[in-house]
Amino acid sequence: MSKIEAVVFDWAGTTVDFGCFAPLEVFLEIFGKAGVDITIEEARKPMGVLKIEHIRILLNEPRIRSEWIKVKGKEPDDNDVNALYAEYVPALLSILKKYSEPNPYVLDAVEKLREMGLKIGSTTGYTDEMMAVVVPEAKKYGYSPDCFFTPDGLPAGRPLPWMMYRNAEKLGVYPMKNIVKVGDTISDIKEGKNASAWSVGVIEGSNELGLHLDEMKALSAAELEEKSEAVRKRFLEAGADFVIKNMSELPALVEKINGLLSEGKTPSSI
Repeated sequence: MSKIEAVVFDWAGTTVDFGCFAPLEVFLEIFGKAGVDITIEEARKPMGVLKIEHIRILLNEPRIRSEWIKVKGKEPDDNDVNALYAEYVPALLSILKKYSEPNPYVLDAVEKLREMGLKIGSTTGYTDEMMAVVVPEAKKYGYSPDCFFTPDGLPAGRPLPWMMYRNAEKLGVYPMKNIVKVGDTISDIKEGKNASAWSVGVIEGSNELGLHLDEMKALSAAELEEKSEAVRKRFLEAGADFVIKNMSELPALVEKINGLLSEGKTPSSI
C-alpha cells in the first residue's frame, strides 16, 4: 500500500526566516542603489526561484523595465542582470546567519514526522554558497534535514521539478506520490505539482503573507483570517493540493494524505 515516505521542505519562509525577509531586504537594496526603486509586492512576487532569475524577472516587469529605461537611458540586458546579481550575493551572504532560525512549530513537526518514519528533504532558491551559511546555522537550532538541493548543477530551479527528483533519488523514495512538498511561495507549489508530488502551501511565516512574527501577532483575529484567506486562495489557484495554517498542522495532514493514498487517490486525482 502506498504511503507518504518523505516530506520535502523549502527553506526561507517555510522552515527558517519567518516572513522570508532576507532575500526581500537585499532585492530592495540593490535596485534602490541602482536608482530604480521597487515595491515590496514587486520584489516578493517571483520569490522562490533562483535569485539571478528573480532579478531577470523583475527587470522584465513592465513598470520596473520602464523605470530602468527612464533612469539608465537603455533597456535592461544580461549585463545589468549580472551586475545586480554580483551585488546581491555578498549582500545576502552578509545577513543570512541572522535569518536561519527555524520558524515556529518546525522542530516539533519534523520530530513527529521522523517518529512516523518519514525522511526529510529540502529544496531552495538559494545557491550552494548561500546554503553553506544557512544549513550549519539552522543545525545549531536543531533543524537538519536529511538532504538539500539547490539549482546549482541542475538545468533549472523552480518551478521545474529537478530538485524534487534529486531529493527522491537521494532519499530513495518512489513513486513521487509518496512525497509531500511544503513551501511558502507560488513557485514552491508549482515545483511540487510539476514533480507529481503532493503540494502543500504554508501560510504563517510565508513570503505570500509577508509579515514578521510580531506583526502577525499584532493583528486581530479577523485581520489575520482575512489575510490568511487571501494567501490560501493564491496557493489553491496555483495548484496546491492542501494549504495549512502553520507547521503544527502538517503531521495530521500527512496522515490524511495516507488515507487518500489507501483509497487509490493521487495528487492529480483529488
